This record gives sequence, C-alpha cells and structure tokens, in this order.
Amino acid sequence: MTHAASTESKLPQAGTALDPEKPEGGVVGVRKPNRGKAKKPGETPNIFAGVFGWVWLAIIILPIYYIVITSFRTSADLRANNQLVPSTEPTLDAFRLVIENDFFHFFFNSVIVTASTVAVVLAVSLMAAYYITRSTTWGGTRLFQLILLGIAIPVQATIIPVYYLIRQLGLYDTLWALILPQIAFAIPLSVLIIVNFVRDIPNELFESMRVDGAGEWKILGSLVLPMAKPALMTVGIYQALQVWNGFLFPLVLTQSRDVRVLPLSLWEYQGQFGINVPATLAAVVLSALPLLVAYILGRRYIVAGLTAGFGK
Repeated sequence: MTHAASTESKLPQAGTALDPEKPEGGVVGVRKPNRGKAKKPGETPNIFAGVFGWVWLAIIILPIYYIVITSFRTSADLRANNQLVPSTEPTLDAFRLVIENDFFHFFFNSVIVTASTVAVVLAVSLMAAYYITRSTTWGGTRLFQLILLGIAIPVQATIIPVYYLIRQLGLYDTLWALILPQIAFAIPLSVLIIVNFVRDIPNELFESMRVDGAGEWKILGSLVLPMAKPALMTVGIYQALQVWNGFLFPLVLTQSRDVRVLPLSLWEYQGQFGINVPATLAAVVLSALPLLVAYILGRRYIVAGLTAGFGK
C-alpha cells in the first residue's frame, strides 16, 4: 500500500503539461498557457491605417467640439480668448437668446413637416415594396422600374415645376408645400431599401399564413411589418435627417414667418445676430438634438437595413 501511494504521488495530474527540461531541484516545471494572441507569420500592424483613422476622427470631432464649446460663450469671450479652449466662465445666454426668438415655433413646424413626411413615406414604401416583391404579374416589375427612375431626378432640376405646381394648387406658403414634394422625392430610395429587405423574408412564412386563411392586409401587418422593422428604422432615420435639414424647399416654397422651419430660421439668426456666433451655434446645437436622439435609439438597425439583400 505504501509503495503504491508513493508511486501515484509521483505521477502527473490530468491536464498538466510537463516542461521538457527538468530543473536542477528535481521539481517538474509546468508550462504556462500562452494567453497572448498568436501572430500569423509575416503579419505586421497597419500603422498607416491607424494614423489615418485617428486623423479622420479628429477632422470629424473638431467642428462638433468647436460648435458645442462656442455655444456656451459670449461674443466678447469668443473674441478675447482662444476659440479652441473651453470658456472659464460658460454661460447659457446664447441659448436663452435663441429660445426667446421663436425657436420653439420653428421647432414645432419642423417636427410637423418631418413626422408627416416620414410617416407617409414609410406607409407608402412598405405597401409598394410588398406588392413589388410578391406580385407575379408584369405590373410589379414595371412599378419598380418606374419608381427607381425617381432616384435619377435631382431635386434642384425640378424646383421650378414644383414651385409652379404648388402655386396652382394654392398651397404656397403652407406646411403642405413642404410635405408633399418631400414625400415624392423620398419614396424611390425608400422603396429600394425596403424591397431588398422584404425579399429576404422566407417564402414559407407567406405560404403558411395563406394556408391559415390570412389575407393580404393581415400578412402585411402581422408578417412583413415586424420583420421589416430594421429597414423601416433605416429609412425613417435617413429621411428624417433629409427633411429636417432641408433648405431648398423651405426657401422657395414658403415666405411668412409662421410656416418657417429650423433650417431657414438658422439662416435668419445668422443675419439677425450679425457677428453673434454663439447664438447661431446655440441654435444649431438645439436643432441637432432630436436627430441625435433618433440616431441613438435606432443605430443598431441602420447597418442591417442598408445591407439587406445586397450581399446576394
């Protein structure tokens, strides 16, 4: 029993790797696992790509940084100190001045125009994409080709016909003059994105719902709508950004202060305040906050929606 026990004590335990070289003291060394990431032969770090990435990040961050810190300054502080160093006495006077000059009135006009445009675009584009992808007749293909022609038409080339049409309809200087044209120009790209996403939905799901007796509207609402959520989020955020920042249509199709939206009001602030740069940049910061919140909430859907179907 004693001889067997001493023999077992000298045997290595399971899972222990022995060092091929035995130390002088007679103790068997244990090989430590390599926790580092093994490099492939000939692999070298891409220093140029790393430096370019940091430079590009600085180019993007610097203007945003300048806008934010300048909005908390006064005009006198901006002229007297280094403009890239935050103020030692930050103030909200610029934000107060912007809010007192009907900022929220312009803000709500932009909200109405953007929300109305995006809601109609999403509804129409989803129905058109469903018809295009599930249609077995030539009408679906022809409709898709006709819609895609709209992508090739620049907005600037149509501003005179649009202006004439809006005047003839009696909608000039109204919010409808901003909503209707932007819906028309937003639909082609929106349909393209949603079509490529709806095509990825397995055909078996459609067939199973039809076997259960579901109609077209039931399939659209219970199957296509939930599964196309990433594409709808992508289209919604992208089109909201385009409408919110749109300047050409508000400039040409509106005139009175009552229907003015934020992009046009920022231009007015610049003329009204003259060299009051902090007030203008404070208006820019306030107008960008809603889009920043929308992007944070829907950022995980954007890549999935834009890349759906294009890898096939």
